[in-house]
Amino acid sequence: MEWKVRGIRGATTVAKNAPRAIAEAVNELLDEIEAHNQFRAEDIVCVFFTTTADLDTMFPAAAARKRPGWDHVPLIDLDQMKVKGSLEYCIRILIQVNTPHAQSAMVHCYLRQAQNLRPDLDLQIYS
Repeated sequence: MEWKVRGIRGATTVAKNAPRAIAEAVNELLDEIEAHNQFRAEDIVCVFFTTTADLDTMFPAAAARKRPGWDHVPLIDLDQMKVKGSLEYCIRILIQVNTPHAQSAMVHCYLRQAQNLRPDLDLQIYS
């Protein structure tokens, strides 16, 4: 089997701009992504997080770094481009992983209000 780098996308929202809310949302999102894609931390190439401007009390990467095995994963936080009328309190993610699976096999996870961003990728269709 040939291993290649694949991208996994996802997003979630938080109810308020608070470290605990951000950490819980990040961990919930990562739990779902890991469960549906079955990779290990050592398979991760890097992870990009973006947040909307209204989230500024915690870096999402700080929550991810506390996950078992994630202490050596390259993580970065970035600002999400501001677009008028776009979803607020939103955290987006792009994980690049080494995997033998095709890109079409990657399961992208959109939770909470972020489900509206990609209704075509609703997790219910994978159940």
